[in-house]
Amino acid sequence: MSAAVPGFGQPDSADPEILDVPRAVRSEGELVDRLFRGAARGSGAVVLVIMLLVGIFLGYRAAEALRVAKGSFLTTSAWEPDSHHFGIAAVLTGTVLIGLVAIAIAVPLALGTALYISEYAPRRLRRTLVSVVDLMAAVPSVVYGLWGAFFLQGQVVGVSRWISTYFGWIPFLKVDGADPHDPLATTTVYTSSTFIAGMVVALMVTPIACSVMREAFSQAPVGEREGAFALGATKWGVIRTVVLPFGLGGVIGGTMLGLGRALGETIAVYMIISPVFAVQSHILQNGANSVSALIALRYGSASTFGMSALMAAGLALFLMTLVVNFIASSIVARSRSGAGAEA
Repeated sequence: MSAAVPGFGQPDSADPEILDVPRAVRSEGELVDRLFRGAARGSGAVVLVIMLLVGIFLGYRAAEALRVAKGSFLTTSAWEPDSHHFGIAAVLTGTVLIGLVAIAIAVPLALGTALYISEYAPRRLRRTLVSVVDLMAAVPSVVYGLWGAFFLQGQVVGVSRWISTYFGWIPFLKVDGADPHDPLATTTVYTSSTFIAGMVVALMVTPIACSVMREAFSQAPVGEREGAFALGATKWGVIRTVVLPFGLGGVIGGTMLGLGRALGETIAVYMIISPVFAVQSHILQNGANSVSALIALRYGSASTFGMSALMAAGLALFLMTLVVNFIASSIVARSRSGAGAEA
């Protein structure tokens, strides 16, 4: 029997150059791919740098006021920076309450709209509905503010009065100074409230939440849908057992993103509320405030130190919305729908 020739058949184990070892595979990709990858990474880095610079700018401008106020900045309700008696307790509470009212109204609207578009709407109508919902996000804030101040407010006063009459035993739904049994009682105690401002903001954040939820629902696995139908599930059964569990991360993420937008809304809230510098926990009662509305109200007449105090309030709002949006992004990324989108 002839010996095996090196390079043919069995390799010569004595020659290290032809040993059967894994070969490192590295693909650089085409030039277009490399350029796109670099542009995407650069864009992400630019966004992070800009956010960092905004935070540094706010922190630098707010340093003087924070050195004076110290811990009382978070516990004081009054806003008198020139006398060194100021804080964001009232406006921060109002900001959170307006945001919560907006989310309580926006989430059911966004969830129902997203489910209808992704599951029930005819194919020829689906694109139109998506465009209409997206166009709602393009309407300027001042338009929502005008609509809320001159139309919605007059229509909602009756609803606010009914709620306070039958549910006023709940502390945050109580209205001080209102007599529900007097038909001639003034209705001004129900105007310019947290509830009305929250309703207007809800319409502004609904398109954002709806878009995130719709994308999550549309990515529900086709195999699981067909399997549920094969087992005899109804349309609602498929939605309940497949679509909603798969898109839960999108629902939570859309809600949190909407909350982040609601917390920072300025013009619409400023046009509706009647500013008060006291912790106002009664959402149906006249008088409310928010951090963004405070900045819009006092910016033009603020002194040098007052401007530093406003920057401190803006820094608090910036950090709060940043945390909310970061949590929302994390939830979406870790959900099944977010993982599918990333893949």
